[in-house]
Amino acid sequence: MKINRFYIYRLVGDELERDIGVGDITTTSIVPPYLQTTGQIISRSCGILAGIEFAKATFAIVDNSVNLDTHINDGEKLTTGDVIVRVSGSAHSILKAERTALNFLGHLSGIATQTANFVKAVEGTGTVILDTRKTIPGLRLAEKYAVKCGGGENHRMGLYDMILIKDNHITAVGGITQTLTLLYSKGKPNVPVEIEVSNLRELEQALRSPVDRIMLDNFTPEMTQQAVKLRKEKNSEISFESSGGINIDTVRDYAEIGVEFISIGAIIHSAPQFDLSLELEMK
Repeated sequence: MKINRFYIYRLVGDELERDIGVGDITTTSIVPPYLQTTGQIISRSCGILAGIEFAKATFAIVDNSVNLDTHINDGEKLTTGDVIVRVSGSAHSILKAERTALNFLGHLSGIATQTANFVKAVEGTGTVILDTRKTIPGLRLAEKYAVKCGGGENHRMGLYDMILIKDNHITAVGGITQTLTLLYSKGKPNVPVEIEVSNLRELEQALRSPVDRIMLDNFTPEMTQQAVKLRKEKNSEISFESSGGINIDTVRDYAEIGVEFISIGAIIHSAPQFDLSLELEMK
């Protein structure tokens, strides 16, 4: 997954405008404007890097004469003490860009690292870890990119690229059967179709339809086992996606039961900030 350069520059530019405002009054008060310096962005933990292009864009927007030498690329592993980027140029420019660059790197690397932990937890099962649409407004593309860096896959990007029938849709229409009848009344849609079920009775109804995937919403492992058994009895090849309340301690339990996908909102919305720092070198 590649992110459009214009999206990166727009996002970074907006953040720099908010951060710098009328100017970096601390730096301009004490640092000589002619001072040139060098430094490095260092990993303070172990994980997966994501967001290097956002960091590059930050320095380029502030001052395109600042030089960056990248040592580690997105998707690669980080260990404590690794030098990610070496930077050299105007001290004023580097200090202005520092926090915004680290914020993007820390947030996106945190998501990539959290995702990688879940991917590792289901290793060998064949189950795919998916993200959700529970993203920070304005950052969806960046956050979903970070998920890919961590080895996960993206669920739908928005409301436009996949039909996902959820409980409120079913309630509004009056039931699963009515909902699916309306959906397929004009033929099979030209996008993937997924339906959410909350119990085995709804699952049995959904298994009679031509949907591409069924989401087992808030199923316990025991209910999930029953669901997989029912699918086998019905000779169905519809993929299952487990979702809701699954954490790093339980994710493998679901994967080993035989679901094809597990969607985890927490890989984005609850990912801790990855620990990084920019250290300038003394003159």
